[in-house]
Amino acid sequence: MTQSTDPTRFTFRTFVLLLLPILLLAGVIALFLSTGGGLDLESAAPIENLDIERYQLKQGMIELHVRNTGPEEITVAQIVVNEAIMPFTITPNTSIPRLGRAVIHIPYPWNYGEAYGINVFTTNAIGFGVDIPVAFETPQPDATTFWGFTLIGLYVGVIPIFLGIFWFPALRTLGRRTMTFLMAATAGLLIFLGVDTLAEAFEFANEVPSTFQGVGLIGIGAVATFLLLDAISKSQTDKSGDESQRRLSVAFIIAVGIGFHNLGEGLAIGAAYNVGEIALGTFLVVGFIIQNITEGLGIIAPVLRDRPTIGRLAVMGLIGGAPAILGAWIGGYAPSPFLAVLFLAIGAGAIFQVIYEIAKLIQKDTQREAMPMTVFSGVLTGMMLLWVTGLLIK
Repeated sequence: MTQSTDPTRFTFRTFVLLLLPILLLAGVIALFLSTGGGLDLESAAPIENLDIERYQLKQGMIELHVRNTGPEEITVAQIVVNEAIMPFTITPNTSIPRLGRAVIHIPYPWNYGEAYGINVFTTNAIGFGVDIPVAFETPQPDATTFWGFTLIGLYVGVIPIFLGIFWFPALRTLGRRTMTFLMAATAGLLIFLGVDTLAEAFEFANEVPSTFQGVGLIGIGAVATFLLLDAISKSQTDKSGDESQRRLSVAFIIAVGIGFHNLGEGLAIGAAYNVGEIALGTFLVVGFIIQNITEGLGIIAPVLRDRPTIGRLAVMGLIGGAPAILGAWIGGYAPSPFLAVLFLAIGAGAIFQVIYEIAKLIQKDTQREAMPMTVFSGVLTGMMLLWVTGLLIK
């Protein structure tokens, strides 16, 4: 009896055949880089790019946090503040390698509330500027500011979402058609929230250095999160087969998506306070408080016909609201457009995956009795509700 050979079995020969084109491609690239492809051309001007990620103001000192996002190493040669050449020091070094970071320390007697323009010049006399619209001492990590940003996160995220969850006992007394309406309204809320989250992500992407490809980062974060949560949701449904458990899973995923969205809101508020825009920060806090109570409603809508424990409702409220605290900390102490884009993209992916899950729940609930106008009016109501509350923020 002869043993048959499995043609699909992975062998060393298969590995070599897969690796060979990659090695040949590496050789072609090396040949091109060493010969220039037969062209002997040099760039007419140096290509440099220095991204000033953020600035910090201390008593008598301005600090610039910079990153070299150009193709080659650059050296900082001169600093000009309001047309005056200023002495400076750089850590770790005046020469910054590609994608390297450095901190420029500028001794300068700035005055509270005044505007300043700063230009950083390299040895090739290429300048990179940043404007400080309002001079304001940057909040430093201490007990006072830490507790202040924590309170902001509580006001913006945790408290309004828990207030929305408190509607749970009253909403349980409603009829089947009303519950379908609320599910559709939740989908409408999330559609608006997802589109708004993507819009915010694209806005922050404009501030991310082109080297990091902000738009591509949005695609990676959103698509990967959508597919990951979809896989988790399907695996949980296949294991339990319990519809109530599936609805509870959807509620938790809603909380996760809203949590990432609120993290982005916390980043925006913390960044506003970081640069001294107190009025804007206060305005954002009040607006988000009004808007986020509807997010609590969105979290509990899938489980209105079930009896989740108070502990689970509390956990969902914390998942949805507590990230606003983390966002306020990051935005207040170290605002980062890169992190903002990543978190918002993850939030958008989670939100759209939840919309997909809710659509499946609505479709199953309306199999016996079609309620197209109920679904339509619910989705429209949810979207309009956030649009109206958004008028208080934008």
